[in-house]
Amino acid sequence: MECFSDGQLLGFDILYEDKWLIVVNKPPGLLSVPGRYRDTQDSVLSRLRQLLPDGMMLKAVHRLDQETSGILLLARDLQTYRQLSRQFQQQQVHKVYEAVLSGSVTTNRGVIELPLWGDPQNRPYQQVDCQYGKPSVTHFQMIAGEGNYTRVEFTPLTGRTHQLRVHAADSRGLGVPILGDRLYGCRAGASWLHLHARELSFEHPQSAGQTLHLQAKTPF
Repeated sequence: MECFSDGQLLGFDILYEDKWLIVVNKPPGLLSVPGRYRDTQDSVLSRLRQLLPDGMMLKAVHRLDQETSGILLLARDLQTYRQLSRQFQQQQVHKVYEAVLSGSVTTNRGVIELPLWGDPQNRPYQQVDCQYGKPSVTHFQMIAGEGNYTRVEFTPLTGRTHQLRVHAADSRGLGVPILGDRLYGCRAGASWLHLHARELSFEHPQSAGQTLHLQAKTPF
């Protein structure tokens, strides 16, 4: 199977590829997969499908928010997709994100456990809801204070929609929204969301015991 790694044509870099999977570094502002409407068709998946000979077989194993940059994993066949999806569902995939928060944080490290629920009438907004919310767990560690901002490393154990954004912004979490996250209350003058999927580790579905550890340099 022919591999393809022309980042100039795609508009993003391919970090790793073989005949079973592709790992890319998604830029902020680009969807992971096409949306429902005509003006939301441009995405990582649609670009790869247009340019790769086997592109129509590709499936995104997980998603990143449109505003979030970083590592995105796609499978090149259905069996690989199912095997990788199972690893995500069983929390066997190690994910590390880096973010800049729009204020100061006094706690150096800890665990945030806040159940999240999405109101169908107010998508895509998520909120903490102890009655209807799904369990959501995030480990965090402060990297450095940078003036009025704080650089933080997040390691989510679950993968809920907007999990890191809510866990950062909610007063029962860190109480400080991610820089540029206007949906969850950031009022600083940043023009983009400072959240980056920096590392991803998982077992290669076709090579028993081989762990792939991918990294994408934080762009901010």
